[in-house]
Amino acid sequence: MYIGRFITMGLVGLGLSGCSSIVNGTDQDITINTNPPGASCILERKGVEIGRVPNTPGSVNITRTKEDITITCNKDGYQTATYINDSGWESGSGAAGIALDVVLTLGISSAIDSASGADNQYESPVNLTLNPVQ
Repeated sequence: MYIGRFITMGLVGLGLSGCSSIVNGTDQDITINTNPPGASCILERKGVEIGRVPNTPGSVNITRTKEDITITCNKDGYQTATYINDSGWESGSGAAGIALDVVLTLGISSAIDSASGADNQYESPVNLTLNPVQ
């Protein structure tokens, strides 16, 4: 009888904390490479700067959300390069994972991961080519 309660409490605790949040965390490194190297890049989400790579190649740690990230890179003598890094669904967060979550935690952990954005992932590395100014 006590073992059943212990297991139930453990499953509820897992559900309340979110499965992707535990396994993969709520943040991610994004590596930016440019051709030519040595560009300065700014990462923005909804118009707010969330990170900066002062000299490519380089990486920045960001919090995962459902919002896309705009990456803008500049280098003297080159045109500005911009890339939209879509907030996509993390592999392993598919139908099978959700089905297992429904069985184990009544869907609680999937709901938490979805609300926090922990089940999303950005492309990394990002490779950008800067064209010379004409």
